[in-house]
Amino acid sequence: MTTARIPAAPQARLGLRERKKLKTRTAIRNATYALISEQGYDATTVEQIAERAEVSPSTVFRYFPTKEDIVLTDEYDPLVEDLLRERPAEESLLDSLRFVIRQGLRMAVADDPDFAEREMKLRIGLMAKVPAVRSRAMESMSVTGRLMCRAMAERTGRDENDLEVRVYAMGLMGALLEACIYWAERDCQDDLLDLIDRTLATFKDLPKR
Repeated sequence: MTTARIPAAPQARLGLRERKKLKTRTAIRNATYALISEQGYDATTVEQIAERAEVSPSTVFRYFPTKEDIVLTDEYDPLVEDLLRERPAEESLLDSLRFVIRQGLRMAVADDPDFAEREMKLRIGLMAKVPAVRSRAMESMSVTGRLMCRAMAERTGRDENDLEVRVYAMGLMGALLEACIYWAERDCQDDLLDLIDRTLATFKDLPKR
């Protein structure tokens, strides 16, 4: 994982300056995954990551506040909100969510499916095994949940701060995290999309106002 992989879909929406930033972010993340694969999470330092990515340690921290953020952050969270907004108004919320999650995974693996699968397995494996990564993942998914609240509120005619909207979005994020952990605990042998479908099947649609 020594070459930067620029996700095609996010890149297409960015200007030159943003694409350069994305390239740096991706180089840092790829260097991190390579080092973790070689020597483990705890043994990997920010200084080593910076050297492998050919940037300074201060640059690493400018893009990622913590080592856990390097592992967990990707370029797709903002797109999730956009994709959900673009779904047909008459489509059920759960069907829209199922489409958005599948589309997000397709975008994530579009450039190099084998590479992306290894990266995903490593990332989710760290979430399952490293407490600091799992804790940070929960914080990150909470932020994603707030983005989802906005889009869900628009689709249902509710306020994004309604209790039902917030509980539904955060409950969904927690359920998806648990599905990922379950996948990792079973050595990633199950079909992840099937697990996601099973997870979504435990939810009912959020009623419109």
